[in-house]
Amino acid sequence: MEQGNLTVTDNKLDIAINGNGFFQITLPTGETGYTRDGSFALNSQGQVVTSNGYLLKDGITVPSNAQDITISATGQVQVKIAGATTPQNVGQITLASFANDAGLEAIGDNLYLETPASGTASAGTPAATGYGSLVQGSLETSNVNVVQEVTALITAQRAYEMNSKVIKTTDEMMQTVGQLR
Repeated sequence: MEQGNLTVTDNKLDIAINGNGFFQITLPTGETGYTRDGSFALNSQGQVVTSNGYLLKDGITVPSNAQDITISATGQVQVKIAGATTPQNVGQITLASFANDAGLEAIGDNLYLETPASGTASAGTPAATGYGSLVQGSLETSNVNVVQEVTALITAQRAYEMNSKVIKTTDEMMQTVGQLR
């Protein structure tokens, strides 16, 4: 649950969270899921959806005649309509935060569910106190520390080898004791 690095994609619907918070997603079951994966797209009705087709809970619909889309650091979504001189506001993206992010239940596809261990979701505006800001045209990369994980794997492997030798030595000693009788 640590912040990953941000990578520029230049896709207008890729949104990274720089700081604390989760996007709220409406799952097919009607439950609210939470994710930091901001690789969004538009479905056939112009609604903002995840790569799996799940709706962004904020219910943002982009008109079919929109020429450009702008998402501010505070979550304001504006579109430029053909023939219009000023951008049109089509919605506000909100973020959810939890007292204990580590208590969320992972359900796969970068989605999480609220649990008693995580506490209830607290929704708020991006860039407000306690919430990260949004970065349009970027995605958050993996936050896994590869060096730390390989070191942990090597340590576990060595501990396994050592325990295996201890068991083998104990077995040989038991065989020797059994032969003395």
